Amino acid sequence: MAAVAAPYGLRAVNHLGGTPYAGSTRMYPIGTGTATNIYYGDVVSVLGTGLLTQNRTDGNSAGGGIPAAAFVAGTVGIFVGCTYTDPGSNQVVFRQNWPTGTVTADAQAYVVDDPHAIFQIQANGTVAQAGLGSNCFLVVQATGTGNLLSGNSTTAAVAATVQTAAAFKIVGFVDSPTSTVGDAFTDLLVKFNPAAHAYTNGLGI
Repeated sequence: MAAVAAPYGLRAVNHLGGTPYAGSTRMYPIGTGTATNIYYGDVVSVLGTGLLTQNRTDGNSAGGGIPAAAFVAGTVGIFVGCTYTDPGSNQVVFRQNWPTGTVTADAQAYVVDDPHAIFQIQANGTVAQAGLGSNCFLVVQATGTGNLLSGNSTTAAVAATVQTAAAFKIVGFVDSPTSTVGDAFTDLLVKFNPAAHAYTNGLGI
C-alpha cells in the first residue's frame, strides 16, 4: 500500500508503447562466489569480466546519494531470479535471489533487460502530480537491501525528483484502490533514461 513504506524494488509492468510485459528475460552469468546478495527487483550490471552483479550506485549524475554517481556503463536491467547447481545438494535450483558467496560454476541470472520496459517502484516519500516527466534515482542498493526470506528487493526511489540527469524518467503513477499519486509513499511508473542503460548509452563496458 502506498500509505505504508514497503518498497519492493522494480517490477516490470508493460512497455513504453503500452503493450503488456510478456515476461521476457535474458540470462547473464554470475561469477562463482560473488560476494553480494542480489534480490528480485534489483538493478544489476555486467562487469568488465562479463559477469553480473548488483548495481551499487544511485543513478543520480548530479550528486546527492551515497555514493552519488550515474549508473555504471554495464547496467543492463532488473534481476528477477537465478538458477545454479546447489553446492550442498548438487541439485539444480531456481531462486528468487542470489545468496552472497555461493560457490557454483554454472550460475545464471534472469534479467529484464529491455531498455523500453516500464517498471513500478515505490518512492521513499510523497511524489506529487508535478513529478510527471521528471527524473528520479534510487536509494543506494547494498547487499542488505532486500528480504532474505522472500528473496525480494527493498530498493526504493528517492522522492526528491530532479530535472538534471538521473537514471529513470517518471512516466506515470500507479492508480489503484490502495495507491494514487501524492500518497505518503507514492508508487511510480518509470523507465530507464537512455544514458543509464547499457543498450542505449553507446558506451562499452
